[in-house]
Amino acid sequence: MKPDEERIALFIDYENLAIGSRERLGIPFDFGPIADALAERGRVVVRRAYGDWTMFEPDRKMLTRLHVELIEIPQKMGGSRKNAADIKMAVDAMEMSFERDYLTTFVFVTGDSDFTPLVHKLREHNKRVIGVGIKASTSLLLPAACDEFLFYENLEGVEPRKGRPRPQRRRDEAEEPTTADMAPGSGDVDGLERLVRRTLTGVQATADGPVLASALKRALLRKDPTFSEADFGFRAFGELLRFLQERKVLDLVKGQNRGDPEVTFPEQGAGEDRAFRLLSDVCADAEQENGEPPVLSGLKNKVRKRDQGFSEKSLGYNGFLQFCKAAAARDHVTLEWDDEYDDYVVRAP
Repeated sequence: MKPDEERIALFIDYENLAIGSRERLGIPFDFGPIADALAERGRVVVRRAYGDWTMFEPDRKMLTRLHVELIEIPQKMGGSRKNAADIKMAVDAMEMSFERDYLTTFVFVTGDSDFTPLVHKLREHNKRVIGVGIKASTSLLLPAACDEFLFYENLEGVEPRKGRPRPQRRRDEAEEPTTADMAPGSGDVDGLERLVRRTLTGVQATADGPVLASALKRALLRKDPTFSEADFGFRAFGELLRFLQERKVLDLVKGQNRGDPEVTFPEQGAGEDRAFRLLSDVCADAEQENGEPPVLSGLKNKVRKRDQGFSEKSLGYNGFLQFCKAAAARDHVTLEWDDEYDDYVVRAP
């Protein structure tokens, strides 16, 4: 076993996933795609599924073949068993976190927001937490609490049936928003470029050395635990980076470790060049109109009036002043402090 290999404990809220897969996706739940996804992330040393197995008799053989330990949560006669599996899972997870120091990662296969406090507590104890759930039945609270969140229907080997209407929510879950209620963003290449630029800028600002692709991916997941290159049609993160390199968004340089290149910004990109020229044109027009060059305050609004899509953050800059300083360094404008205005004056050459 490699010393840096993740050791994973897996806990499955089986009723949550089995019913969600059948009602939301129109297919029976299959543990195989989850097992494959976790095998890519580390060594799964604990596999437990919780449920009333009298309700899922055909699934017992499938789980047993995949070496999942079945934890029985029996149906109470004439009583309520609400949260019985949740409580048992939470107790077992906390017990393992204290007793088995070698466990580095905890995986919860559920979409239930009741597990959010447990996730927070495990992360306080320096454990990595991954969630797996069905998008239409996963609470918004849970993915944001995890280090990484995988949507079951996006995993390799899962093929939801098309055209199935989304069932009406039960009354007790109608008030809680799910990830299906989020604004659509998957597949937005322009949004992807902006996200990667902003993230790379932030990582570069705090890194002591070159930014590796693996570090960039971890930063993206910290910003959005549901981030997945598969949502944009890429099979791997490296493939996504090569696509962005072709679009002149970033550059890749061979790193010390194979398959983990250094990620940098191009020396000068076409989009950045256009933005610098736009800034210069706006400054020249403002000076011609008013008889004096514009100051930095309010200049961004003038630029956005000329181009509503302008955003310095999409180009990798943390703020408009940083963008203007970069433009000045490349002789597109001059930037001088003026005590009278108590602000920078920006002139076109």
